Amino acid sequence: MCAYQNVKAATEAPQNPRKFNVWRQLRRCCRGVTGIEFAVVAPAVFLTVAGVIELAMIMFVSTLSEGGLREASRFSITGFIPPGMTREERILEILEDHTIGLVDMDQATIVFKVYPSFDDIGKPEPFTDNAPANGSYDAGEAFQDINGNGQWDSDMGAAGLGGPGDIVLYTIEFDWELMTPLVSPLVGQGGKLTMKSSVAVKNEPFDVPPPAPAP
Repeated sequence: MCAYQNVKAATEAPQNPRKFNVWRQLRRCCRGVTGIEFAVVAPAVFLTVAGVIELAMIMFVSTLSEGGLREASRFSITGFIPPGMTREERILEILEDHTIGLVDMDQATIVFKVYPSFDDIGKPEPFTDNAPANGSYDAGEAFQDINGNGQWDSDMGAAGLGGPGDIVLYTIEFDWELMTPLVSPLVGQGGKLTMKSSVAVKNEPFDVPPPAPAP
């Protein structure tokens, strides 16, 4: 029995206590955990902060453009023409002042359309659907030329600021450049977000100024 135990002990590999101590120390070591946690969480935090800032700027610029459009329409409904400029030029001036330089008026698209009523805003010109009757306008079908341009339009609005009592839709559209590339894959396209604001008003019964005399 003793001989067998001696042989078994001789064949077993000697255990290295230092090896087990190293693994035990590594398992209990907490140094560097903060750095690893930061590396995991930081991208999400930075993306969230950038997203909040971008969203705040988008809402801010949208509010400015809408406010400027309302102020411009309040001016225009009176029919007043400032000395030395047109109503359109004064409207652009008001918009530029209210957007505090954040919106480039040279790059923005500003449209004025006149409608018969508020209910007609954005609607197509009426037509007789009979050639063929498919629910959409086809060439040759009779229609009402509401805007007077000699052709059927999917939007009956006529370009211009209108006259006394007219319904006018003011629209501004522009591309807002995002501040950081972090949000670009999620918002807009090509680092830009197309923004659009509209307001509809009814002109006051102002007196139409007489036409300028021919030279």
